[in-house]
Amino acid sequence: MVGITNKVLLAEIRRQQQLSQSIVEGQTAISTGKTLNKPSDDALAWVQVSELGRAQAQQAAWQSNVSTSLTRSTTADDSLDEMKNLLTQAQELMTSARNGALNDTSRAAIVEQMKTIRTTIDSLLNQTDFNGVPTFDDGQSILTPVGRGLNLAVVGTKQDVSEGIDVNGTPTTLDAILAQSIAALESGNDADLSTGLDAIKAGQNHIILEQTKQGVRGNRLEEIGTRLTTLDIDIKERRDNLEATNLQEVISSTAAKLLQLDAAQASYARINQQTLFDLIK
Repeated sequence: MVGITNKVLLAEIRRQQQLSQSIVEGQTAISTGKTLNKPSDDALAWVQVSELGRAQAQQAAWQSNVSTSLTRSTTADDSLDEMKNLLTQAQELMTSARNGALNDTSRAAIVEQMKTIRTTIDSLLNQTDFNGVPTFDDGQSILTPVGRGLNLAVVGTKQDVSEGIDVNGTPTTLDAILAQSIAALESGNDADLSTGLDAIKAGQNHIILEQTKQGVRGNRLEEIGTRLTTLDIDIKERRDNLEATNLQEVISSTAAKLLQLDAAQASYARINQQTLFDLIK
């Protein structure tokens, strides 16, 4: 009889230990917000959560690329807009230079302003950010991964922006156009000034076209960023459904188990207070 009683007591101890462990797991689920903490909790759900975790990591990498790319795209667009405005200023200077009433001092001042415009545009073409990343790619646009099997050219190249400008059927560069205009200003020849003015207008039209292309790149990046955000929310919801704690259910279950454990421990304490003679009666 004593042996049987001892077995019962040991079984009760194990039951209370299991109940205590279950309570600890419930309290952990409440504090962390997760009920799925190890494979044994739900093997299938654990595998699915692992796959969703990898998908989230990949999504985060793509979103980071999109964010960085949008910054580059915006910088490129701003630079192109500044170039456009500088070329508008250059046209105004060339037009004013055709005024025959200008004296040598005024003409020399215009030449200096044109030289400044030329230097500024060259600086815009070759500028880099604080990390040394250029505003425009050199030679060939770098493709950036922003999705599964999707790699985009974020910005145009310096060559796209500054070369291949059609001036009366002849391809030329933005720098050559400005150099030609400065030479015309220095010579004062009206025919050369007129030719230089037309070339600057052609250069500005080219910049406007490149700015339009850059706008298309930026819009596509924004669309992809929005889609990635939507997908990320969907993945997070699916993961939460698998591992997130149902607080109302877990709190209720844990509270019930605490009551059971308190009752079991109280009963166990009363049993242990009995003597050997009490147990074998």
